[in-house]
Amino acid sequence: MSFAENLKKLPGISHLAAVNLLDKDETIVATIENKPGSQGSLSVYNHLAQTYGSINAEAAKKGLEIFAEHTEDARLHAGKHPNIDRLIAIEAGQPALRVKHVFAA
Repeated sequence: MSFAENLKKLPGISHLAAVNLLDKDETIVATIENKPGSQGSLSVYNHLAQTYGSINAEAAKKGLEIFAEHTEDARLHAGKHPNIDRLIAIEAGQPALRVKHVFAA
């Protein structure tokens, strides 16, 4: 399935302003905001956090499946898709990240 088809199956994100990704020291390493251009990534990371509790290797693998055709593009063009690059790194052994939801006002 395509990324667009996969997105239709994920929970809604209208209640979110963003998600913060935190390392083991609770430092924010990335923020994915609910704005055009990053809403797909927000949907994926929200779903992974709800399903797996964190962005660990298993979650990263599933996320890469959800990103579908964009995953291959990210593998071919490192840096083009930072939210996918992060999942590739975690799948390859980088430490898991905790997800902290930032709720919309």
